[in-house]
Amino acid sequence: MRTAIFVATTLSLAAGGVLAGQQAPPPEQAPAAQQSDKAEATKTPEEKAADARSAAAGAPVDPKAFVIGPEDVLSVKVWREPENSGVFSVRPDGKIAIPLIGEVQAAGLTPLRLSASIAEGLQRILTHPEVTVSVEKVNSKKYYIQGEINKPGAYPLIVPTSVLEALVNAGGFRDFANTKKITILRGSQTFKFNYKEVSKGKKMEQNIQLQPSDQIFVP
Repeated sequence: MRTAIFVATTLSLAAGGVLAGQQAPPPEQAPAAQQSDKAEATKTPEEKAADARSAAAGAPVDPKAFVIGPEDVLSVKVWREPENSGVFSVRPDGKIAIPLIGEVQAAGLTPLRLSASIAEGLQRILTHPEVTVSVEKVNSKKYYIQGEINKPGAYPLIVPTSVLEALVNAGGFRDFANTKKITILRGSQTFKFNYKEVSKGKKMEQNIQLQPSDQIFVP
């Protein structure tokens, strides 16, 4: 009797295994990277520019490449010396005043180079000072947008920004804007920008990278 029950149970389990093996495997799903690439390919120029704007808003300043200018706001931290640390605005003459060492030239230097300069000055007073300089706010590099745009004004130029990205940053156009005859002024140079063409992927050479003090005018 026990032998019969054991054989019956074994046959039942074997049959269940065969049926399970015959079941169709679940359909394969596209890897997440492929799905992401497909979604990116279907985005409009406006959506891509909005993504770039979001990335720019959170992008840190490169301490090895960014060049400090007047009106930038800097954070200076001296390790174990809180009284010598603080937040400083670069004056129009390009300098900041650091406790213990006085006036220090900041404009024209990278945050990394300024850190070394302050540390060098503190060596006369402190032993092996460790200094870190970071940029809290960029005010020295800006571009400007005016005319028939929803948010005219000055915008910080922290990361590379194209004309299309700048227009999206400014909230798009007003109802009667002439988007075919946008002008970018750069000193004595004038560049034309046709939003209708660029937004359709045509004549993309118009979508230039902005430089500090560029002015965009939307008629």
